[in-house]
Amino acid sequence: MPKHLINITAAAEQDLVQIVDYIANDNPTAALKLAEEIECSILQLEDFPLIGAIPKNRRLTQQGYRVLIVDSYLVFYVPLNNGTVEIRRNISGKRDYNFFITLPYPC
Repeated sequence: MPKHLINITAAAEQDLVQIVDYIANDNPTAALKLAEEIECSILQLEDFPLIGAIPKNRRLTQQGYRVLIVDSYLVFYVPLNNGTVEIRRNISGKRDYNFFITLPYPC
């Protein structure tokens, strides 16, 4: 079976940069380790696009979202029908993610 293409949105990329920068202020080693863990988790989606949990939020589920839990961070993504997995947000599990995710997503 062919690998799925991973597409990371600008918002998800920005989220990750902000997370890593924030952690790096106190512990650069931990920031690098977390970035690597998130990257490894995302790369698993190439072979296993449905590995993430189905969110409890019904609206997210209806929109096809899945979520990877990496340490205390949530990677929100949508497996698309064209063989692409779109990473949409990387958010701290301590934050209210519903606001970030339920904003209208541009087509």
